[in-house]
Amino acid sequence: MTRSLTALAVALLAGTMAGPLPVRAQEGKAELTKVASFEHQVTGVTVARDGRIFVNFPRWSEDAPVSVAELKDGKPVPYPDDRWNAWRNARADELSPKDHFVCVQSVVADGQDRLWVVDAAAPAMAHVIKDGPKLVGIDLKSNTVIKTIPFDTSTVLQASYLNDVRIAPDGKTAYLTDSGAEGALIVVDLDSGSAKRILSGDLSTMPDKSVTVRYDGQPLRRPDGRGVEFSADGIALSNDGKTLYWQAIKGKTLYSLPTDALTGWAAASVVPDTLTDKSLAGKIAKVGENGVADGLLIARRDGRMYVTSPQDDAVKVRDLSGKTGSADGLTILVQDPALRWPDTFSEGPDGTIYVTTSHIQDSADYKPGAPVSLPTELWAIKRPADATGSTGNAPAR
Repeated sequence: MTRSLTALAVALLAGTMAGPLPVRAQEGKAELTKVASFEHQVTGVTVARDGRIFVNFPRWSEDAPVSVAELKDGKPVPYPDDRWNAWRNARADELSPKDHFVCVQSVVADGQDRLWVVDAAAPAMAHVIKDGPKLVGIDLKSNTVIKTIPFDTSTVLQASYLNDVRIAPDGKTAYLTDSGAEGALIVVDLDSGSAKRILSGDLSTMPDKSVTVRYDGQPLRRPDGRGVEFSADGIALSNDGKTLYWQAIKGKTLYSLPTDALTGWAAASVVPDTLTDKSLAGKIAKVGENGVADGLLIARRDGRMYVTSPQDDAVKVRDLSGKTGSADGLTILVQDPALRWPDTFSEGPDGTIYVTTSHIQDSADYKPGAPVSLPTELWAIKRPADATGSTGNAPAR
């Protein structure tokens, strides 16, 4: 990256190039830097307060050898240990899904130095493995699992696919999306482990039938003709923890809900009337239209919302104040063919934005003959030099 930018600058100074600069080097735009390349399909990324980087690999097209990893010197190392990563689809009869990662979709570090792992437990996005869906908390100081919250069949349905998670600033509540056949949000009381499924099948959590997900100029379809049908997927939480945002991939509308509407249920013997789907639906706001989007993030540094735009090979920014930007509130931060399905965001302690490229459109699910092991990448969107994750000097396990 550095060499290519240097060559570009030299050529411009010499007057040998004409036309606009590539977005990755354009004046006033962000710089796109590759942090790591992977041999397998990556989705989630998170950066802890100490700068350690963690990623995950779901079992979509292959029986991935690692589910959760820490980047050390740019290389993925199983985390928190080999045992939690020992599950293989081929060993499903041998290992307990309760204490192994089955099909991990996302990882998020919180302000209490815990890593939360969302295990959808649905390899190939097919049926959910019994006793597999869970939220796993890992203490980042001791590198040990400190809490496992299993989800029962009233919270995670047979056709569910748990997707992403956000943790409240006080570390007491988790908010998840279910992008399965019946989209929903899931609210978790982290102290008690109680979970509540809300807005299940609501218009705001379901695919928008008017939207067709496209890539490379064509509708993105499986070999049998099915298109992308992902329900509620991207999720974001305001920095004060008071507003929750979400969107379906097969959708265009960004929705929000005040989080104070989601309280008072964990200790109640019956669900309060204010937490019924009918009551909550009346409190949902349409924030604006993002178009087809996957990952969402509200940055600590500036409070803006970052939005992945897979159809455009781009990352966009939404000014939630509505004071700046284009008419729809969105501006392009970086656009580059290398952003092959930008998937999930995280923000580093220095404000650097990280994004994975999961290459969904290049997977065997959508492209006949594609390799089962799909190469993917992690990128940093910033101006300074490269980052490679933690070194081998991370705290002992």
